[in-house]
Amino acid sequence: MPFDFEDLGMGVLLIKPKVFPDKRGFFLELFKATDFSKHNIPMPVQVNMSFSVRGVVRGLHYQITPKEQGKLVFVPKGKILDVAVDVRKSSPTFGKYTSAELSESNHHMLWIPPGFAHGFQALDDSLVVYFVTHNDYSPQHERCINYSYIEWPIKEIIVSDKDKQCPPLDKAEVFS
Repeated sequence: MPFDFEDLGMGVLLIKPKVFPDKRGFFLELFKATDFSKHNIPMPVQVNMSFSVRGVVRGLHYQITPKEQGKLVFVPKGKILDVAVDVRKSSPTFGKYTSAELSESNHHMLWIPPGFAHGFQALDDSLVVYFVTHNDYSPQHERCINYSYIEWPIKEIIVSDKDKQCPPLDKAEVFS
């Protein structure tokens, strides 16, 4: 199998693709529907990419029902701390989060299912690719929680004005 799937808890998966290096560079598979469907990861409906300079925090974003999204995150250049926060009010892990370092050198991916807020901090200047599942971006269903919910490794945080206005978790609209 070209992927190792590691359960980080709460349905969040760290995916480690098999890398085939040689003198020219390397080859790896980013997505294989037959392998991913065995782990309940559906086909993407949208693919996004962002570039962030070191210290940038993006998030913590999610979309509410009926336009919820899952995200498969990959970093082709740079290094990030990727975070998933459980925002399902009825979940025993509500408010808990998990994280993983994704980088161009480890080639890992993170699967964040619907019902989680997602965010990251760029630990180096980084390109981040998001394979979005379930639904397209829907501005009227977009929600967020404040980035300060997470203890970020780089203290000199760069964040958008929009993300500064996100409410704390106890004031945010979440999944029931």
